[in-house]
Amino acid sequence: MTAPPTAALPTVVIGAGPTGLAAAAHLVARDQNPLVLEAGPRAGSAVREWSHVRLFSPWAEVVDPAAEKLLAPTGWVRPDGAAYPSGGDWAEQYLQPLADALGDRVRYGTRVTGVSRLGRDRVVDSDREQQPFTVHLVTSDGREERLTARAVIDTSGTWSTPGPLGGDGLPARGEKDAADRITYRVPDLKNPATRARYAGRRTAVIGSGASAFTALAYLADLAEEAPGTHASWILRRGIGESTFGGGEADQLPARGALGLRAKAAVDDGYADAVTGFRTAAVEEANGQLVLIGEDGRRLEPVDEVIVLTGFRPDLSPVSELRLGLDERLQAPVGLAPLIDPNVHSCGTVYPHGEKELAHPERNLYLAGMKSYGRAPTFLAMTGYEQVRSIAAALAGDREAAERVELTLPETGVCGGAGLFDEADAIDAAQSEDGGGCCAAPATVQIGGIEAQAAPGGC
Repeated sequence: MTAPPTAALPTVVIGAGPTGLAAAAHLVARDQNPLVLEAGPRAGSAVREWSHVRLFSPWAEVVDPAAEKLLAPTGWVRPDGAAYPSGGDWAEQYLQPLADALGDRVRYGTRVTGVSRLGRDRVVDSDREQQPFTVHLVTSDGREERLTARAVIDTSGTWSTPGPLGGDGLPARGEKDAADRITYRVPDLKNPATRARYAGRRTAVIGSGASAFTALAYLADLAEEAPGTHASWILRRGIGESTFGGGEADQLPARGALGLRAKAAVDDGYADAVTGFRTAAVEEANGQLVLIGEDGRRLEPVDEVIVLTGFRPDLSPVSELRLGLDERLQAPVGLAPLIDPNVHSCGTVYPHGEKELAHPERNLYLAGMKSYGRAPTFLAMTGYEQVRSIAAALAGDREAAERVELTLPETGVCGGAGLFDEADAIDAAQSEDGGGCCAAPATVQIGGIEAQAAPGGC
């Protein structure tokens, strides 16, 4: 088969979330030809699934500069930069208008099922880089299609692949059988049906990130109105000084306030904390669920379980391409040392771009939350800087690609989740195991429990 000239082909962007749409805007600004493929029916489909959750960052920090320039001629009015949008606000007031401004460069109802080189599987070397990418699609009505592309930027995020209940990274025994009473998202307790599911009942919340804080705070609010509502907060590690973030010292004030609300939920008796518990199994007992730890402990029965243990990337669509990924984080090898929660501390993730995101497969990039693999340190501004650099590189402007145009805010807290914020899926805050600490282990008193943070963890 004769390959078409790659220069005339589009750059395919997978996902019409914040980073994907920003990538398209930067490509347009450089006279490149983007084609955004979105599996959902609207822009920001994943973001809309957490529309009830408020971002940590204000509007001023979640609007991409190139996107704003593209929106300006449409009459779009930027929201108050100091206000904090919800996921729903972000999708309706920014992502959808941006997608509309991109017009037919965005296709909805189009799921990418695979990407390869035209006529080459991952083993074949011959003329590999001269071949365009072939993108396999399935449309919403079940039709299969094939597209060719000069480059591929995968910004599909990690929302569709949440971490399981099991402490070893795999589903716990009995987890699938109990699926009707386990959720892997922060519940929207303003929804009457969802509210009824948790009101007056006992719920286990597994996780130690901001999503767990959010769930604890929501359940505490519900408990004030519905007696009998109670949460068992289950942590795989201990509780330390940094467990609840920076509090009033946190330079992301909304996140600091959220941590304080979660602490109050425990202190006020709406939740009790169980530390050092790694789930091995879940069993049904008299209509309730019992979690069993790897050490044999059996917890008090609960009615519902909320699992907020992080997300991981689905790499199956790009499995025929040559990826250079860190063996632990599943992030690009050039990026992994900058975001590794095992060693990274105090919320300092350095700005990075095309060079750190490059793979052995030329002109293929994972960007946005997906580029972070399992690391819980993503910030929307970081994703915008990534795609600015990638677009510059694809346009042949190496100087701009290698130039840093972003200064990240200091978070003022200790912990690997320090830079997480909004996401292509609020993924990062839900990482149970993320977060290295720069302080020595400390014993603290919270909710009647005295505990010591595990060395190297929060």
